[in-house]
Amino acid sequence: MKASEIRELTDADLTARIAELEEERFRLRFRGATEELEDPLRQRSIRRDIARLKTVQAERTAQGTSTQGSTTKDSGTAATGAKGAKGAKGATGAAKKSARGGKNAKSATGGTTTKATSARKAPAKKAATGAGR
Repeated sequence: MKASEIRELTDADLTARIAELEEERFRLRFRGATEELEDPLRQRSIRRDIARLKTVQAERTAQGTSTQGSTTKDSGTAATGAKGAKGAKGATGAAKKSARGGKNAKSATGGTTTKATSARKAPAKKAATGAGR
């Protein structure tokens, strides 16, 4: 099916044709799993026809919404603002970790990282017994 033929279809015809081809694609996929298909390339052509139909359908909806909706440049600042808020959250997390005295917590004086010391026991040395020799 050519794009020029698809563009001549109405919206209802487009939707009906998409549903019809998706159903055929479903049936072919099952038949292909159970038996050998006569024309295995038919699956490819169906998949591409569906893509063409959906593309034309998306173009039509975009044309309908592009005249009604307007784009603004404020959306970029909203994304930057969200990023800034995320960064602030990360700073609070670091402050919480420092207050807990976690591993690699920043010291209050110099801002350098120091490992928190813990009361670990040194590994026990094996006694030199003659039993294993």
